[in-house]
Amino acid sequence: MSDKKSKVSNIYQLDGRVPLLKAIPFGIQHILAMFVANLTPITIIAAAGGLPQNEIAMLLQNAMFVAGIATLIQLYPLWKVGSKLPIVMGVSFTFVTVLSTVAANYGYPTVIGAVLVGGIFEGTLGLFAKYWRKIISPIVAASVVTAIGFSLLTVGARSFGGGYAEDFGSLKNLILGTVTLVTCLAWNCFAKGYLKQLAVLVGLIVGYIVAIFMGKVDLSVILADGFISLPKILPYIPKFNLSAIFSVCIIYLVSAAETIGDTSAMVATGLNREIKDEEISGSLACDGYSSAISSLFGCPPVTSFSQNVGLIAMTKVVNRFTIMTGAACMIIAGLLPPVGNFFASLPESVLGGCTIMMFGTILTSGMQMVAKAGFNQRNITIAALSLAIGIGFTTASEIGLWHIFPKMIQSVFSANVVAVVFVASIILNMVLPKNMDIEKTNES
Repeated sequence: MSDKKSKVSNIYQLDGRVPLLKAIPFGIQHILAMFVANLTPITIIAAAGGLPQNEIAMLLQNAMFVAGIATLIQLYPLWKVGSKLPIVMGVSFTFVTVLSTVAANYGYPTVIGAVLVGGIFEGTLGLFAKYWRKIISPIVAASVVTAIGFSLLTVGARSFGGGYAEDFGSLKNLILGTVTLVTCLAWNCFAKGYLKQLAVLVGLIVGYIVAIFMGKVDLSVILADGFISLPKILPYIPKFNLSAIFSVCIIYLVSAAETIGDTSAMVATGLNREIKDEEISGSLACDGYSSAISSLFGCPPVTSFSQNVGLIAMTKVVNRFTIMTGAACMIIAGLLPPVGNFFASLPESVLGGCTIMMFGTILTSGMQMVAKAGFNQRNITIAALSLAIGIGFTTASEIGLWHIFPKMIQSVFSANVVAVVFVASIILNMVLPKNMDIEKTNES
């Protein structure tokens, strides 16, 4: 019975209760780590679709509510939908390019129709993951996780400099990012016991206070939208376009690979074991069906957040009850505009000061997964070539390396490191002989 007692040390266990007041700070830390990133994709896609500011604000509120619900389903599954793992869900950056194109060409309701169909497609694919999961071998998953880490390094650096603000790279932004980063490092070095794992939250608080004194926070917006507002269901009636649906379904496959990579990295670094087939299946099913639900609230797809995988790798806080308190805060933020506005007022450079180290942790997690898969000749070839193609070809996209391909292929792959690494590693895994190392040994 002792393992069922409510105690702080349970934050390092998947199950078990943690005192509520002690759990909430860790839960809020997870939400703050992904909050701005959860809202940014909607702003970009909605702007591409020509939506007015008041409608974008409504979608941002809906996104917070949906992310909280999707996270709860991951933590505490409904039937086979959900993984029972401490995965935090949020609106995905992976779909920004393709959905912005769809929104600009066909209108925002067509975005919703494509997200709805694609979500059902991925969710159903996830339920049958045991039949196709073998093509995602350990070295493929390791390559994808490493690619995720690489792709997020520029996201962390951009956040550190102020995001997409007009004063990107200004002295104020760099000071804020540096103060936040130094606070995180100092707390990590000098705090004792379980308090050490609150480094990100403390860094965000200190950075936020400094930002207020520097005039980087507009406190007037916190009460601008009233005190309570229910999420709006079906704010747009979905429209269905075959070209848009096909494009989005391809990205859902890429998103599925990212989810497998994220989930595998989280299990490897947080729980120190191999991921199970039913966990992959439940995670993908939740990704897909939650995205379909998200479309009913007018929002883009939701998926597992790499930021939170990095946070778990840093802190080892994997307790489901603890993460659930963060999901509850997200749902409350979706019902109470002042809460959402308060979190949304967090300056991007403050967030960057925390996330830049977390994203680096994801990269090293991928390297650890490569090492665990084994440094045989076949695995080295798959990882090296897929990463070289993925990083090299997408970095060189601005010189027209993808111009011979159709627009649809360009929109999916030209700037998406993870998508290219995913496809390249799977092809290599299927094509290269299984006994490659044996043949090399015999020849020598």
